[in-house]
Order: sequence, then structure tokens, then C-alpha cells
Amino acid sequence: MMHGAIYAVMKTEGELQARLRGWINNTIIFFILCYALTTMATLLYVPHMAARVRAHPWLFSLAVLNILAIANIPREMHHGRSWRAFLSSCLAMIALMTLFGLEMYPNLVLSNPDPAHSLTIHNAASSYKTHGIMLTIALVGIPAVLPYTISIYWIFRGKVRLTRASY
Repeated sequence: MMHGAIYAVMKTEGELQARLRGWINNTIIFFILCYALTTMATLLYVPHMAARVRAHPWLFSLAVLNILAIANIPREMHHGRSWRAFLSSCLAMIALMTLFGLEMYPNLVLSNPDPAHSLTIHNAASSYKTHGIMLTIALVGIPAVLPYTISIYWIFRGKVRLTRASY
């Protein structure tokens, strides 16, 4: 919700942008509360999620980077720099997903009754032939999709402006 509100502030102007700016502080507070509660619950009820960081203390820098990115969001919004706030929000999401992935690795889905029955990247992997087919599809598909994606981002760059031609 916070990330989308920041993006909407970047893409709008006028009265709508002013209304959205009013919502952002509430969404940031809600995000920080949810982040803090989820982190505390994870450390209390799923303590193995911090095992890799404990084993490799340098990984704690990811958690610090995450906290700094989250702390930078309200600062940038206060100074009217919504683009930087959006980048900080992106960085916070990337750091959260990276931390989660590192702590879950190699598991994808943990089994509660018996950890031996967990779904891991090894027992969930496809065959080499399937990987080869998917690589071929990706090598053909990416050159087709990339120009389309670039053109769409180019067409819709900048702020949304309502004119007589708008619908």
C-alpha cells in the first residue's frame, strides 16, 4: 500500500496528489508497524529464520540496509522527493525478499511434522531437458517482450495529466 501510494504521488499532480500525500504518512506508519510485528513474531516463533545471519554476521548488513531504506522513506517524502522515497521503498522490498530467501534456502516450503518432507530447491527441480526447453523459450521470448515493455514505459512516462482529450 505504501509503495503504491508513493508511486501514485509521483505520477499525479494537483488535488489528487495532495490527497495522496496525506495518505502516505498513515501507510508508512502501517508498514512500519507490520514490519516490526512480523519481525518480532518471526524471531519468537520461527527462530531458525535467523540462523544463517547468526552463522554469517556480515549478512546482518542486509538487515541494516533494510532498516535504513525504510527509515529513508518518510525522510524523502518530507522533503518532497517522491522519486527517492520510491527508490528507498524498492530497496526495502528487495532487502526483505533477499533476507527471506537467504533464511529459507534451500527450503521452499517447510514441513511442520517432519522437516525431511520439506519442499526444497533440489527435490522440486525439473529435469535438465525441461530446463533446456524453458531456456530456449526464454531466449526467444525475452527479445520479443523487452522492446514492448520499454515502449510501454516510454509511452506512459511522466505525470498523468487530465485534459479535454482524457477519458
